[in-house]
Amino acid sequence: MTIATNPQSDPRVIKAEIRDEALTLGFDAVGFTSAETKPQDIEALQQFVGGGYHGDMDWMARDDGRRGNPGALMESVKTVIVLGVNYGPGTDPMAVIRMPDRGAVSVYARGKDYHDIVKKRLKKLGRWIAETYGSDIKVFVDTAPVMEKPLAERAGIGWQGKHSNLVSRARGSWLFLGEVFLDIELPPDMPEPDHCGSCSACLSSCPTDAFPEPYVLDARRCISYLTIEHKGDIDDDLMDAMGNHIYGCDDCLAACPWTKFSVPTREPALEARVELTQPRLADLAKLDDAGFRQFFAGSPIKRTGRDRFVRNVLIAVGNSGDASLKPVAENLCGDASELVARAARRAVMRLSET
Repeated sequence: MTIATNPQSDPRVIKAEIRDEALTLGFDAVGFTSAETKPQDIEALQQFVGGGYHGDMDWMARDDGRRGNPGALMESVKTVIVLGVNYGPGTDPMAVIRMPDRGAVSVYARGKDYHDIVKKRLKKLGRWIAETYGSDIKVFVDTAPVMEKPLAERAGIGWQGKHSNLVSRARGSWLFLGEVFLDIELPPDMPEPDHCGSCSACLSSCPTDAFPEPYVLDARRCISYLTIEHKGDIDDDLMDAMGNHIYGCDDCLAACPWTKFSVPTREPALEARVELTQPRLADLAKLDDAGFRQFFAGSPIKRTGRDRFVRNVLIAVGNSGDASLKPVAENLCGDASELVARAARRAVMRLSET
């Protein structure tokens, strides 16, 4: 535990002590920024929603004045601490893409649910700050209306790349983010400049052409959105392009040249479960609701639900070109979920053509 000073300490000393404590608690990146509202963040969100790029994510279109305004989430906030936890994979995340009878699960979802891990760590840090400096604090991880990527950029953690995700020179794109809001004014870190240059590797790697222009994502075409957020049927042309992605997509992250500087996570709970590294489509398609819940207990995949997940699996089955998987799809053509049944019939039709 860091030896703390009293509440009257030099803000530079407080900042250094908080950084040391955060690193001691296991965070891999720590940055500080002011809590002021940035109109350009709100304007960017409005343009995103105005273009319809948010798809079914209606919560993004609800404007209650909080998103992009830290002071609306905590009236007394003066400083935002942005924390990063590295979830870098220990093996090539794209290897499974070349295995059509297996399902590709996004790296972030191969281990335990990061929300629980990061929030627990944030609460420890927040409690330490409150006890040490008498500060009011609030902690956030992903579930609150915090525009965390712009905050992370201003805090020097990384920059928003052309794929719209955060890129770190030290970690690539494999960072979970969380924030601590506090009512102490601390010196901000220097923002991280954009290092993308003329590179467009992330854009050209997208299987579904989800980027209408650099730095702009059309979520309606994004495989991560389609496999996780989208509740209904998926357009034929997008299904064809999804390949064997069954939950999320890492193609644009893995294509980024800065990823070569990433290192495997040091958090055991975030390491990939063996059964999710290269899972067999035939096994996953057999999951009923109870089996799905049991298999994905403690996983972020669980919130998607069995029907949407098996829909994704059946799309991959149909795209596999493997006629031996046809009986797997035939068994689900009469599934109680029409979403699953329609995906199964499409898979049978596709495999009948091979």
